[in-house]
Amino acid sequence: MDRPTLFEFAGGEEAWLRFAAAHHKLCLEDPLLNHAFSHPGHPQHVERLALYWMEVFGGPPVFSESLGHHSMVLGLHAGTGAGDDFGERFAACFMQAAEDAGLPDDEEFRSSLRAYINWAVGEVMLYAPAGSKVPDGLGVPRWSWNGLQHAPG
Repeated sequence: MDRPTLFEFAGGEEAWLRFAAAHHKLCLEDPLLNHAFSHPGHPQHVERLALYWMEVFGGPPVFSESLGHHSMVLGLHAGTGAGDDFGERFAACFMQAAEDAGLPDDEEFRSSLRAYINWAVGEVMLYAPAGSKVPDGLGVPRWSWNGLQHAPG
């Protein structure tokens, strides 16, 4: 029997939309993170974020086929000068959003989410220093129960 993807295990598209909305709300409520999330961005930010995470966790490649690529996502965060606290708080909001959105309270699933966000925050923080440049053409990473399956590149 094939194991479901993390996307499927979480509950599919509806679950990831709830998750992205919960994460966005938590970031807006955080005094350190709220500035980055409070000024006008794309009107469908939450939906686009959900599509990105859906693809990362084994869902359909809607984000990369119609909205962008990983280089674009990293570019949004590059050169911000964000300190380590920013990444740690972002990761804490990510994990709390899993709870708030009602994603499965399964130890292995939550461990996979935690491993992903720790990896992702580390990658984003590499490009946080002022003047950082993100390479073009990086594909959306793919994360599974066993960790990173497809690295950007």
